[in-house]
Amino acid sequence: MTADDNPDIGTIGEDASLLIVEDDKPFLTRLARAMEGRGFAVDTAESVEEAVAKVRANPPAYAVVDMRLADGNGLDVIAAIRQKREDTRAIILTGYGNIATAVTAVKLGAVDYLSKPADADEIFAALTRSAGERAAPPENPMSADRVRWEHIQRVYEMCERNVSETARRLNMHRRTLQRILAKRAPR
Repeated sequence: MTADDNPDIGTIGEDASLLIVEDDKPFLTRLARAMEGRGFAVDTAESVEEAVAKVRANPPAYAVVDMRLADGNGLDVIAAIRQKREDTRAIILTGYGNIATAVTAVKLGAVDYLSKPADADEIFAALTRSAGERAAPPENPMSADRVRWEHIQRVYEMCERNVSETARRLNMHRRTLQRILAKRAPR
């Protein structure tokens, strides 16, 4: 698929370096192969520590970063990229999507925020979309369960990820909140 076939897909710049940070090895391997097939020079990392070291050594032009990694938060990788290279087009990829972390990711410099499962075409489109172009709005509105979950996540982020304080503000038992936070976002 090229930019001519789909107006949402742009082109890769002269520097085609792409860093993919993902701790799910099979997904990382498949995505790396798919992005190489689309013209990127791919480097991979499976942890925040490894990714930050690679960013410091050679900051990429593009980055796909998983939000939750075994050793920390993908937002730390986005912040490290911004310190080394302002023009990097970085996107956050997560199975735990919520509005609060999406806003934080954009404030740190991410150009998009995709929920898993995202395929290679969606990721490529997000990486190569022109700065002025907008992503299409979602086809399905959020469910009531999803809206509730988003609100809990927003308060959780406002409380700097302090479970006890979040539970107090939401007038909810702490263990109930912990169970909600441990689950994936409802559709």
